[in-house]
Parts: sequence; structure tokens; C-alpha cells
Amino acid sequence: MLYAVEWAAGVTYLDNIIYVVCEDSSTIRLYDTDTLNRLNQSIEVVSMRDPRDIVACCYDRELYVAEYHHIWQVSVDDFCYVRWLRDQWDVCRLSLTSRRLLVTSRGPPTVRQYNTTDKQLLSVVRLPQYVCDVHHAVETTHGTFVVSHRGTPHGQWQNAVSA
Repeated sequence: MLYAVEWAAGVTYLDNIIYVVCEDSSTIRLYDTDTLNRLNQSIEVVSMRDPRDIVACCYDRELYVAEYHHIWQVSVDDFCYVRWLRDQWDVCRLSLTSRRLLVTSRGPPTVRQYNTTDKQLLSVVRLPQYVCDVHHAVETTHGTFVVSHRGTPHGQWQNAVSA
């Protein structure tokens, strides 16, 4: 069984490696997918303070790590990293389909879609006013979005999944 001593904010994998980001840590921990043993190497993203989520792109061999107002792009080959996006909205969770990165934001509740090859914003989905908190979103094979959120027309504390 795999154990992380700190609060794991996000987990992803690529090839035979599991990548884990922990709350209040600048380190991306690496584990072997077969043995679940921690590897002797890790990725240190010096300016990263409080990661919230992580996804891996098999095409670009890049990790994308969400932090409060930006996203880090990290190479799994040479461990180089750059601050990929910087904006005024509150980044929550990430999802990746092909080369399209979905970013959920709480303020205001939106889902933003970016092209990872040229960093262009492809679309912004503004959610209805009754949505208080966006938890996660994924893109379907049909190009639509499925969003997990808190807040419905029947009450702000109800959770729902909407397409």
C-alpha cells in the first residue's frame, strides 16, 4: 500500500511513475506504479507553495500542477518547470483530455479550457448563479463538459453533477 505522510492534494501517473503533490509542499513525489515504493528522486518546484491538483499529459510528457492563481508546467524528462498560466481567478482542480486542459475556478464559478500546445484559452463556461462551488470537471469524447458542484436551484448546500 502507498502512504503519503502529508495531505495529498493530487495524484496522477505517467508511464510507470505515480506523481503526488502534497498540501503546503514544493515537492512532487515519485513512486513506482508496480511496487508503490517511493523513488529516490523527486521534483522540486522552488516557487510552488500550496499545490491543489496535478494531471499528466502523455503526449507532451508534462505535468500540470494547480496552485491558487496559476498552473505549473513540469517536464517529467528533465524536471524543468515554468509557471504556465497566471490569472486572477482561484484555480481549484484540473482535468486533461488529449491536449485540452480543464481548469475549475471558484471565483467566479467557471470551467476554463486551454490548449496545452499553445497555451490558448479555448473556452470559458460560466456556471449558473446558484452554483456556489465547483469541485471538478471533465470533458467527454463528444466535447461536452461534466461538472461536479455545490449549489442547485433547490439549495446552496446540495451537491450535483451537471452536463
